[in-house]
Amino acid sequence: MARWRDGRGELTVPGREPGGPPVRVPLEIATSYRARTKGLLGRDSLDGALLLSPANSVHTFRMRMPIDVAYLDRRLTVIAVRTMPPGRLGLPRVRARHVVEAEAGVMERWGVKTGTRVEIVAAEKGQRLEREG
Repeated sequence: MARWRDGRGELTVPGREPGGPPVRVPLEIATSYRARTKGLLGRDSLDGALLLSPANSVHTFRMRMPIDVAYLDRRLTVIAVRTMPPGRLGLPRVRARHVVEAEAGVMERWGVKTGTRVEIVAAEKGQRLEREG
């Protein structure tokens, strides 16, 4: 699997209808310990989504807003989606390798649900995040 650095990219969610246009979402990528630890703390909003990698759980302590959380496996398939209010601790997901966070309610609009396989492209490299296995 490729090693990624903190930066920007794009999350692509397949279209809801077969052959429909995919949903493209601006993405912040947090792979360093410092960036993953900071996450969305201190923010009132987010334009797009935040990828935490590696990660298999999150918390919302000291957050100002509720968030949607999608847990992704090593193949970038969504294994669970949860909405979490501030001040909560999410249980670790054994198969999760990455976590995508966004403002509460947007993942349903984007079509992110259990079983969806997403793509992640890092902006500076223009390469897709490789799936393991």
